[in-house]
Amino acid sequence: MEKITRFGVSIEPDLLKKFDKVIKKKGYENRSEAIRDIIRKNLIAEKTEDPNTEAIGTLTMIYDHHTGNLTNRLLDLQHHHYKEILTTTHIHVDHDNCLEVLVLKGKTRNIQKLADNIKSLKGIKHGELVITESKL
Repeated sequence: MEKITRFGVSIEPDLLKKFDKVIKKKGYENRSEAIRDIIRKNLIAEKTEDPNTEAIGTLTMIYDHHTGNLTNRLLDLQHHHYKEILTTTHIHVDHDNCLEVLVLKGKTRNIQKLADNIKSLKGIKHGELVITESKL
């Protein structure tokens, strides 16, 4: 196990009260683990800002498959980016709407470009890209 370093943090009582409320709601057992997660998240976000970083992630989207030529345009984009797409999952939410999740891997710039191209298509109701460093 890694050696643990202890350090002190000065914080306003009101801010600490709000923080404690949030971490309790999220199920953290203590402040230390919550702070470690915040630090990790920020370090990963900083690293994945570099367009050359090797990353993995997911693009989750909801769309109306009846919208114009959307299904064909999605398939064309996905075939064009076959190197970045590891797998996809497609779910029929209801008669009109689909949920699709793409699992992605590659350089951050390529993953971001693919996500931006898909999210900008007419008929995409919501799209969310989550990426993380692939070499943690």
